[in-house]
Amino acid sequence: MERKVFQLGDIVQMKKPHPCGNNEMEIIRMGMDIRIKCTKCQHSVLIPRAKFEKNMKKVLRSAQEQEGGGEA
Repeated sequence: MERKVFQLGDIVQMKKPHPCGNNEMEIIRMGMDIRIKCTKCQHSVLIPRAKFEKNMKKVLRSAQEQEGGGEA
């Protein structure tokens, strides 16, 4: 199975929604554990990397896109 590619600052879609009803999260810390923050209510959660990779559906917006990392 192919590894999912994500980086700090990405907005990702999770399989299960947060209790507030939103399933879009921003990656705010990476390491053995990953801290994600809900984009709707700003609540943050620290979860193990393996569980995060299993529960992440896809990257909605990468950090490079948000910075305007296009060609000049």
